[in-house]
Amino acid sequence: MRRADRLFQIVQLLRGRRLTTARYLAERLEVSERTVYRDVRDLILSGVPIEGEAGVGYVLRHKLDLPPLMFDKEELEALRIGARMAQAWGDKALGRAAEQALAKIESVLPGTLKPNLAGSRLYAPTVRFYSLDMMAPLRQAIAEHRVVDLDYHKQDGEASSRRVWPLGLFFWGTVWTLTTWCELRADFRSFRLDRIDQIQLSDEHFSLLPEQTLEAWLKREGAPPPQF
Repeated sequence: MRRADRLFQIVQLLRGRRLTTARYLAERLEVSERTVYRDVRDLILSGVPIEGEAGVGYVLRHKLDLPPLMFDKEELEALRIGARMAQAWGDKALGRAAEQALAKIESVLPGTLKPNLAGSRLYAPTVRFYSLDMMAPLRQAIAEHRVVDLDYHKQDGEASSRRVWPLGLFFWGTVWTLTTWCELRADFRSFRLDRIDQIQLSDEHFSLLPEQTLEAWLKREGAPPPQF
């Protein structure tokens, strides 16, 4: 568990409890009590209203909520439809992460705003006809700058094997494409995920020159740079 997630969980475990011991927190988070002491100290220093001391226990001085104006109705609906799209058109891990993020937001929303998050009537049905199991390892390869070997078939069925440097994934409404720097062509190439037959992440890492980056490809294609 990332430290940021652990700090969030500590606050959630303190909510609604009169007194919470460091031992209880350590057992729930599967860390040492020393780690809990350090995390609670850092939360207090950052302004979280926790009272208590080591060996006794901790309480929140008052209920923590996101400010009511943190999200409006439209923003909450955007978050919900975004999560549903991630579940419908992303890999399983991405879908779970989106839903968990919404749960974290919902847990600290004022009661008056929670129905707006849960009551969205915008949906993203799953209608794809191909597996996205390879999407998670491709996201990993992009994040870690890992070289990928892939087997691919063209529209006419011709098979091809490439060694590529994955740069980004793009969703086009019905299909995803993987934009890469292709070692064979010494140039950018994009591959539809529904035509990729197999991928293998190598242990080799790549370093990009300025002209090999995703930003360079977007500029060449006349597309605006990513905003997020």
